[in-house]
Amino acid sequence: MTRSWWGWGNVEDEIRGAELDTLLDRVRALVPGELAGHEPPDVAALGLPEPRVSAPASLAALCSADPGDRAAHAHGKAFRDVVRNLHGDLRHVPDLVARPRDERDVVDLLDWCTREGIAVIAFGGGSSVVGGVEPRCSDDRPVVTVDLGRLNRVLEVDVTSRAARVQAGVFGPHLEEQLAPHDLTLRHFPQSFEFSTLGGWLATRAGGHYATLYTHIDDLVQSIRAVTPIGVSESRRLPGSGAGPSPDRLLLGSEGTLGVITEAWMRLQRRPRWRARTSVRFADHAAAVAATRAVAQSGLNPANCRLLDAAEALIHAGVNAPGGVLVLGFESADHPVRDRLERALELCRDHGGVPSAERGGNGDDGTGGTAGGDAVGDTWRASFLRMPYQRDALARHAMIAETFETACTWDRFDELHHAVTEAARQAMHKVTGTGVVTCRFTHVYPDGPAPYYGIYAPGRWGSTVAQWDDIKAAVSEAIATHGGTITHHHAVGRDHRPWYDRQRPAPFATALTAAKTALDPAGILNPGVLLAAG
Repeated sequence: MTRSWWGWGNVEDEIRGAELDTLLDRVRALVPGELAGHEPPDVAALGLPEPRVSAPASLAALCSADPGDRAAHAHGKAFRDVVRNLHGDLRHVPDLVARPRDERDVVDLLDWCTREGIAVIAFGGGSSVVGGVEPRCSDDRPVVTVDLGRLNRVLEVDVTSRAARVQAGVFGPHLEEQLAPHDLTLRHFPQSFEFSTLGGWLATRAGGHYATLYTHIDDLVQSIRAVTPIGVSESRRLPGSGAGPSPDRLLLGSEGTLGVITEAWMRLQRRPRWRARTSVRFADHAAAVAATRAVAQSGLNPANCRLLDAAEALIHAGVNAPGGVLVLGFESADHPVRDRLERALELCRDHGGVPSAERGGNGDDGTGGTAGGDAVGDTWRASFLRMPYQRDALARHAMIAETFETACTWDRFDELHHAVTEAARQAMHKVTGTGVVTCRFTHVYPDGPAPYYGIYAPGRWGSTVAQWDDIKAAVSEAIATHGGTITHHHAVGRDHRPWYDRQRPAPFATALTAAKTALDPAGILNPGVLLAAG
């Protein structure tokens, strides 16, 4: 497979042919337009500037100045990144891409960059959608992107404690392959799973497979090891500790600003044997939200509890349900889960939900036998995995297709949801004339949901980044004003900084700045992310 330098995933998996025709027909039915296609430029024609720095002889073998390498590490994978790539707009590119072979190489790279005042951006899979890996430095200093892809092994497995010591550069599928012989799994499956790494998940506090209980990578961490410009930090491996503020919590979500995460001990699970899943349709969205809250507060802890609103259900599951569809799933390595699903369905019926007659999953005898499928859930899951490719195809046809997410408490959801959707509609009407906004819950907690919104609007080729930026600013203001977080699991990066600065408490900002100064005296680590460069 060939990784796309300009868009999501593999070149061979791009949307083409009949799949593309079907996608464009579906979009035209929602937001009419010409949808003329555009091809990405050839990297060789981009005319990238010459590197401003050369690696010393001791590190030269680790560093690449290849234009294709530099272009592929210039942006993340957000809509605005993809569009800028399509236009050949790579005004910020790393001067070099370094690929350390081990932790000693990381230390040597940081020592060199500290001495020379070179910015360092830690790079996992490059799937950031918030400008987190973009070498956009306000002082225009040279940049070395440190790609950790060679640090990709499971180093130790503790079967007794169900934990493993894992290098940070391992991609999701390769991690699971290495755990499989031990009948263990991390069970962390973000949408970017195939193209993101453990270190990236830790650095951005990624949200994964579970819609309840173990929602963030934070919940699966036992200890973290990271290289900082002043030394190596490694927390003690423990199931829990009350010894002061957690050193792991300082690095979780630090987005490469405090150190380069090189490995971590991760809590594992046995691979599930029992599964049960289905979907529930609703005639009223408020009732669907109430049912979802009841399930989230029940203690049943479903692995999947995703509420799709009417637009999301129609676009991505092909279902006409005025109040939306709740996709439910339970799993366990220890015991049958059919009774949990049935209790959840009772709660849904209490709020007017109509469960599908289909049930998916394994039989309760644990043999792995299939007990039928759930067409709605299956269709949505298949579409979910193709969404980033669909986004890229639409971007090539001057469509604005992007997402944003937040979280809030249940008591604030109605007000926030109304404010956000109205802000999105008004902004789309202002900059494009029309558009569609969708919503689904990606994760739900006893005290609140994590709404995830989609935007589909016709753009003008050459202006879609500016149009999206206007929409994004409007919805971000609505989120900040009505008590949501600027990000639930997409991270802060550079794109969310203005709203993050307003969200965090001032004393914490002071403490974070002090930590940055202490750990990174030369200010080389991902300058401009989380904190102003300086």
